[in-house]
Amino acid sequence: MDLPLRTYLIETYGCQMNERDTETMAGILESLGYVPVEKEEDASIILLNTCSVRESAENKIWAKMGELKKIKQKNPDVILGICGCMPQQEVTIQKIKQSYPHMDLVFGTHNLHQLPELLAKAQAARKMVVEVLHNNPGVIIENLPSRRADNLKAFVTIMYGCNNFCTYCIVPYTRGRERSRMPEDIIREVEDLAAKGYKEITLLGQNVNSYGKDLEVEIDFAGLLQQLNRVNGIERIRFTTSHPKDLSDRLIEAIASLEKVCEHIHLPVQSGSTAILKKMNRRYSKEDYLHLVEKLKNAVPDIAITTDIIVGFPGETEADFAETMDLVEKVRFSAAYTFIYNKRSGTPAAEYNDQVPEDVKSQRIQHLIDRQNQITLEENLKDIGKTLEVLVEGPSKTNPEFFSGRTRTNKIVVFRGNSDLIGRLIPVRIANAKTWHLEGEII
Repeated sequence: MDLPLRTYLIETYGCQMNERDTETMAGILESLGYVPVEKEEDASIILLNTCSVRESAENKIWAKMGELKKIKQKNPDVILGICGCMPQQEVTIQKIKQSYPHMDLVFGTHNLHQLPELLAKAQAARKMVVEVLHNNPGVIIENLPSRRADNLKAFVTIMYGCNNFCTYCIVPYTRGRERSRMPEDIIREVEDLAAKGYKEITLLGQNVNSYGKDLEVEIDFAGLLQQLNRVNGIERIRFTTSHPKDLSDRLIEAIASLEKVCEHIHLPVQSGSTAILKKMNRRYSKEDYLHLVEKLKNAVPDIAITTDIIVGFPGETEADFAETMDLVEKVRFSAAYTFIYNKRSGTPAAEYNDQVPEDVKSQRIQHLIDRQNQITLEENLKDIGKTLEVLVEGPSKTNPEFFSGRTRTNKIVVFRGNSDLIGRLIPVRIANAKTWHLEGEII
């Protein structure tokens, strides 16, 4: 069977914001008559939606662009594009022009709505088209098409950009300053999702806790949660990411009192050393963070707290790392996403002259991972014997006889079931616990 003439493939790297951007680009392409394919050789358009937060992610993308040259040689008509955070840096654009001239289209995070015209230019020009807005555009384009990756759970972006300027982070430079969507636009999107049968939403922003500060209307994140909690059909509300400096008592109360808001918060700490947190420009201390955790656990006793931790930030001593390990012991995170610090060109920390040796970073992060994995398992073991509410997502990826879903605390549960359960909230009694998932039986 002949393939359609208009086909596309988008490869996504990085965070949930990038995943949501990919859904938008897919929707735009399909509104133009393109259909998705799974193999690069079958695509007439290949887009790389990139991340620049970690050096490892960038290295993968440089390698992928090199591989795409073979695709271009075999099929000169294919359109190859790179978008997302990497092109927001001028040094990246210059490297693409010099070393990857086979790329046809380069655009940034603020240019998604221009995809149809940029694609038309690339197809007509037969030379590289570069369109990147480096200054914060200020305007949020609503009602763009979307092809959701899931028909049960949905990402909903509530704000764009970041104002925090952590010294290690490139995000304010690639995604611009904070811009909140109007609450009525968010509510309309969530109501539309509910009408289509979606059960769970995850609200997205680089710092959702500061939602609304840039709007002329009087609303904050807790107020937005209160309004979304009233949307019929939506069963669960999640959000990410929360900055500790903006976690208010009002928001903690909203998490505790709103029945649809799940008992889980991702609260990146980055380090347990107050001295390192100051160098990172995080604007809270170790004691501040522990006080927030205490307030969260008092208000929501069963809350699961996950976090991000950077190991080997410039100037981190053994004593600083010990402070991080002490915080890990005190908080007992449900899970932690751990990273070795690496330089990001254009950030202040990249210029610090007290960089930590790579072998020291590796030793420290392995010690952290080993201990956190033990804590994760110990916390999961506490769920044995409990009956937990699970939203059934689909068959297990490893065994088709089993199905999986997530608890309100965002833990994966595997159990025997059938396809009729997909999309339903069911009670599951936990019989066993592993590090990365729970095992249970349907009640």
